[in-house]
Amino acid sequence: MVETTYPQYVSETSAAATVPPGSFTFYLTEEHHPQNGTLLGFWLYLMSDCLIFACLFAAYGVLGREYAGGPSGAELFELPLVALNTTFLLLSSITYGFAMLQMQQNRIAGTQIWLAITGVFGAAFLAVELYEFAHLIHQGAGPQRSAFLTSFFALVGTHGLHVTFGIIWLVVLMTQVARHGLITANKRRLMCLSMFWHFLDVVWIGVFTFVYLMGSLP
Repeated sequence: MVETTYPQYVSETSAAATVPPGSFTFYLTEEHHPQNGTLLGFWLYLMSDCLIFACLFAAYGVLGREYAGGPSGAELFELPLVALNTTFLLLSSITYGFAMLQMQQNRIAGTQIWLAITGVFGAAFLAVELYEFAHLIHQGAGPQRSAFLTSFFALVGTHGLHVTFGIIWLVVLMTQVARHGLITANKRRLMCLSMFWHFLDVVWIGVFTFVYLMGSLP
């Protein structure tokens, strides 16, 4: 009976591994994992997040006029305050773009400065949003007051929660860059956070238009 041997695939770093006699050995000269696997996986995550926000927008579209005898958006929303909040978030998107430009030039200090400015704008956005929520609840317009307010707090609050996690992620990445510099892994992580941050800006434009502007109409 003839014993069949099968080819074994090993990398150059494992060339010293024991190989049975009579078998074939092929040496891999490069990484066999896809180079853009992380970015592809993150795109898939963003698509799932799109579905979450799509469901929240759909719920608000159905429940946005169900006031249950309570106040409407035209009575509650303060558009100048919301416009200021929108400005903070859009400016944070611009400053993150400057950070990416500095990253491409391998300038650690410039990248860190623009990332810090982005975090400050993000924190200012959250502060204004928390003030708005506290003001509404103080007026008796909490999420339990009507279906309109339930859907409003769910949609806007979910977006605010994403911004909160984005700021935490930003601080962690700044720490990684300070410790290890702009290595390939950190650049990839900054790119993923860039996509996430710009995604939140796009979602907020939808919130500002669909919730606040249209909700302020009589």
